[in-house]
Amino acid sequence: MRIARWLVLLTVAFISLALVAPTAFAKKPSLAKWKANFDYSGAKYKIKVSNVSHPAIKGVFAGFAIRDALWKATKGQIYFEYIPFSMLGGEVEVLNQLQMGAIQGMAVSSVASTNLGPRMGLVNLPFLINSYEKMDKFAGNKKLYQYFLDGMKHQGIMGLDVTAYGRYGWATTIPVKTIADAKKVKFRIAEAAVNKLLYKSWGFNPVVMPWPDVPTALKQGVITGLDHTLIVSYLTKKFEVAKNYTPVNYAQGLFIWIFNEAWFKSLPEDLQKIFVKTIHEVCADYRNKCKTQEEDAAAGAKKSGVKFWDLSEADLGTLKKEGNKVHEEFADQIGAEYLKEVQKFLGYSE
Repeated sequence: MRIARWLVLLTVAFISLALVAPTAFAKKPSLAKWKANFDYSGAKYKIKVSNVSHPAIKGVFAGFAIRDALWKATKGQIYFEYIPFSMLGGEVEVLNQLQMGAIQGMAVSSVASTNLGPRMGLVNLPFLINSYEKMDKFAGNKKLYQYFLDGMKHQGIMGLDVTAYGRYGWATTIPVKTIADAKKVKFRIAEAAVNKLLYKSWGFNPVVMPWPDVPTALKQGVITGLDHTLIVSYLTKKFEVAKNYTPVNYAQGLFIWIFNEAWFKSLPEDLQKIFVKTIHEVCADYRNKCKTQEEDAAAGAKKSGVKFWDLSEADLGTLKKEGNKVHEEFADQIGAEYLKEVQKFLGYSE
């Protein structure tokens, strides 16, 4: 009986180990490479800021640049503790932490931002702010841009600026030169209402899937294409399987830098001004760096054997026309009059 009981306990122990081992021994991301080169222990004000992505993306690395620039500009008064890699949780979870004041800031993806600020879905609309030039023009219009950034104001969250992670296109296992080719692809799309409606309007075959599931699904053929940016596809090595890329450039991937307003207002007025000025300067700089990074990613992908294909002007026109349904569907959430004003300012037409 004792032996039998011992064997049962041993078996349970091994099963428990098997269940926890993948977590216990999984290699966790480290911030050692990006450690601050100054002693911030004496900082008078500290802010904790989250992001879900990898600093290899310029729009993500911008957080470390903000940290260093703020430290210098405030003469060591503000320490901007930047924590990427989803270390503080997923975006919806972190948005809740930010609203409650558990953390003070976040670089939230434009896709996830609509959870607390539906108006921010503006930048996800197809063929509206789909180039770096249009983004710069939009950011240069203080009235229109600030109204967009204030999309979470009613939630106690203020938006200050954006950085980017590239323009959206298709990384696929087969060449996609036409809309007809695209309809043969099983595209992975983000878990977002705008994306779902867009692909439905296009008559494509989307698979809504969390990003962590993509590598296995792509290798197994569960999906045969990705709706994502060239930069992300290249840096995350998706081109090892999907060896074709069609730069549709129908939208930009953006990170919106948002902060708890109560925390911000607790700063002395002079530091508030420095904080805002620094965020604007760094974000503008890193939007330019994103454009260069996209060019470098294209060169690197081509060098590794990835084939690039362009849709015809007629096909792009069809995608734009069919995608206008998304503008119409989300006009009320964004604000119909505001949307019309932005469309007119940026030269968008149906």
